[in-house]
Amino acid sequence: MGDPGGMCQGVVEALEMIQGEGAGGTTTQFKYRGMVGTMLTMARHEGVRSLYNGLVAGLQRQMCFASIRIGLYDNVKTFYQGILLGDDTATGAQLFLVRIMAGMTTGGAAVVFAQPTDVVKVRMQAQTTGGTRRYVGCADAYRKIAVQEGVKGLWKGVLPNVFRNAVVNVSEIVCYDIIKEAILTYRLMSDNVPCHFVSAVAAGFCTTVCASPIDVVKTRYMNSRPGQYSGAVDCAIKMFREGGSAAFYKGFVPNFSRFVSWNICMWLSYEQLKRLMTNFGHETATAHH
Repeated sequence: MGDPGGMCQGVVEALEMIQGEGAGGTTTQFKYRGMVGTMLTMARHEGVRSLYNGLVAGLQRQMCFASIRIGLYDNVKTFYQGILLGDDTATGAQLFLVRIMAGMTTGGAAVVFAQPTDVVKVRMQAQTTGGTRRYVGCADAYRKIAVQEGVKGLWKGVLPNVFRNAVVNVSEIVCYDIIKEAILTYRLMSDNVPCHFVSAVAAGFCTTVCASPIDVVKTRYMNSRPGQYSGAVDCAIKMFREGGSAAFYKGFVPNFSRFVSWNICMWLSYEQLKRLMTNFGHETATAHH
């Protein structure tokens, strides 16, 4: 599961950079106007490579992160279903609760494991290509953060990030699971690429609505100067005082583009890979017989 996650990171990295700019992740002398304007301005003044700052750390994050949050989801869901429901016939509400619990568990566990890669990714994305660079690469970032801020620095913002990724995981995986199941149950589409595509777009929209406020706070807090905020809650309160509720939806359009692109890439890759592995397993079993 880390492989589809890594491939998708390469696709959405530029959109992550733009969302970070809109969320206040960096401050530069240039003025950004909309998603396309931000891309063009960054490419013109900082070079095309600036759109891919943090790509290596992002790939490292996805290899760790996706393997846990998506790769273990079905197993954890089955585990919870066995403990809570046993052999009884489950209602729709009970299955929904089990899916939410599984999504929150795998999303939270993935963050605890992969948080240092997320901190480095955010810091690398915040660097401007033409300005003073805090880090010359991923290895340098890990080393400097550990030396200057202690091991705690590598897990900065882990608690709000656990909450954020539990929400994202539930929004992405559970919404995709439910929407795809409904499409197949009502026979609107067959279990093929168009069905996976529609389910992925719907899951991406749900994720954007739920996760945008948390993403904006996370980006601002993780890239803040030491002592600027006492915590993520303090960061959110100050943002609300400064800009009202609209402050939590800065960068909504690139965030929506990023989540939808991510979900399309992720779920189409996942479904095809799962189908390939299933067919391979059947062929192997048949050959042994």
